[in-house]
Parts: sequence; C-alpha cells; structure tokens
Amino acid sequence: MSLANSVSALSPRPSIEAILDLTRSDMDRVNALILSMAGSNVELIPEIADHLISSGGKRLRPMLTLASAQAFGYRGDAHVKLAASVEFLHTATLLHDDVVDESDMRRGRRTARTIWGNQASVLVGDFLLGQAFKMMVEVGSMRALAILSNASAVIAEGEVWQLSAAKKMSTGESDYLAVIEAKTAALFAAAAEVGPVIAQASEADIAAMRRYGMALGLAFQLVDDVLDYGGSADALGKNVGDDFREGKITLPVIFAHARADEAERAFWRAAMEDGRNDVAALAQAMELMQKHGALEETKERARRYGAEALDALSGLPASPVRAALADVVDFCIDRIN
Repeated sequence: MSLANSVSALSPRPSIEAILDLTRSDMDRVNALILSMAGSNVELIPEIADHLISSGGKRLRPMLTLASAQAFGYRGDAHVKLAASVEFLHTATLLHDDVVDESDMRRGRRTARTIWGNQASVLVGDFLLGQAFKMMVEVGSMRALAILSNASAVIAEGEVWQLSAAKKMSTGESDYLAVIEAKTAALFAAAAEVGPVIAQASEADIAAMRRYGMALGLAFQLVDDVLDYGGSADALGKNVGDDFREGKITLPVIFAHARADEAERAFWRAAMEDGRNDVAALAQAMELMQKHGALEETKERARRYGAEALDALSGLPASPVRAALADVVDFCIDRIN
C-alpha cells in the first residue's frame, strides 16, 4: 500500500455526527412533536404516517433548521415547530412521489402505496401537509410561513415539471437543473433559511444560509442521480436503476446522450421514451455512461455545488455549528467518492 493510500485509509470518513450531537436534544423534541401531530382518530392516518416516519432517513432537513437557528443564537421553541413542519413537508412529498413514480421501495422498505394503496397514500400526504401548515401558523412568523409555503408550491411545480419531462430525451441540462432546484433543493434552502429568520439574523446571513441550503440540495440530488446507476439498494434505500425504469431523464442520462453516436441515441430513445428498459438495457445504459464519462461529469457537478455550499458558509463566524454544517456537505459528497 502506498503512503497516500495509507493516509487515506487512516483518515476518518466525513460524517454528520457533529450536527447530530448539536441538535440531539432539539431533535428529540421534534420527533415527539412529529408523533403527536401525526396522530388522528382515523386509524389509517397514523398507521401510514408511522410507516414512513419510523423507516429511518437521516432527517437532514429538520436538522438544518435547528442548526441554522442555533448558529445565530436563537432562544425559544419556534425552531422545533418549524423543523417538524419541514419534515412533514418532506414526508408528504415522499408519499405523493411514490404514487406518481409507482415506486415499490423507500428507505429499504415497501412503500406505503404497495401496502395501503395509492388513494390512502395521497390522502395521508395531504393530511401531513395540513399539519405542517398548522405548525407554521402557530409559530407566528409571517416570513417563515411565506418561505415554507412558497417552498411547498415550488416543490409541487417541480414534480409536475419532472413528470412532463419524463421519457423525453429532448430534456437538456439547464431544464433538468431547474427541475431539481424546484423539487429537491427548494426545501433544503427553505429549511436552512427559516432558522436565521426567526433568530432575527442580518439579511446577509439569511441570504447566505439560503444559498447554502440551495447548493447543498442540488449536490444531494446529483449524488442520488449517480448512485441510481452506480450505488447499492442499501445506500439508496430504493432499487438501483429505478430512475432508468421510470424513464426519468437525469443528468447522467443527459450527458451520455449528448456524447452518443446515432446508434447510442437510438438506444436511449428506445429505453427512455419507449420503455425498453429491462435488465439488459440497464446494463447497457451503465456501460454507455462509463464510456462517455457521464457519471464522472455528474460527480463533478455535485462537487461544484458542494463547494458553493461551503463558500456560502465562509462569511459566518467560526463556530461548532458552522463546522457541523460544513460536515454535512462533505458527508453528502463523500457518498460518491
């Protein structure tokens, strides 16, 4: 083993332990509030909500809200309700997404739709959205309410946009980045922004945290895009190749198609537009991505957004919270290293 490899082997992998430690007591309160607000006299509602809420997940988004409030010295309880609202918004979109995408796995478990059906999944998602807005209103910050309600609308727009772009090889890089900015990054941005808002931080600091969340969300989604073609079901929490089978035009597909010859372009049209996406087709897609460096190029884009997120933090005073927020970026990018 070379010296460089020895040093690499000894170096600790990036982790989110710091932000977990800093937000642990507040996250306990968030989790208790989530369980309380997911309750209902209608038996099916808590049953479905608990299925997804208890299935794991890193809960990065609510932790961003808690940590960003801490970073600017917030003292109070509003950040707990906003963090729970953020998690409910996210959980509702997952329930809806799985119906739209006809997904069978989520976080390594069967999706709610495969157990209780599409109708129940959509309606419980709607219930969680209602509970999220109820908690936002209770906080009493019109600005925080505006930020999160706008994010909710933008996420829905992004989902519709992605649906309209699915199975269309005419989708370009700029179109796709706009889709994921809406459907994924918008909630990261809002989660990071509402913390300094309720802490009454400066406009510059609020804008910096929004930039941080937006760039982190874009990096997070691009990392997932890479892992869908080069990861494992355990790492993804869903089946590898799901994006391919669903005809989702993600950045690795866009890059591979842009560099393809005519025969390869015909393959992509058949696979993504005509649904010829069996196991052999997935293997061929992965070969073409390797041939044209599509996964590496997507990784590079993710790293750029990671660098943007770190740059957004650079103007904040040095503190354990700032360091923990930086660790989240490194953890996200390390999934593809």
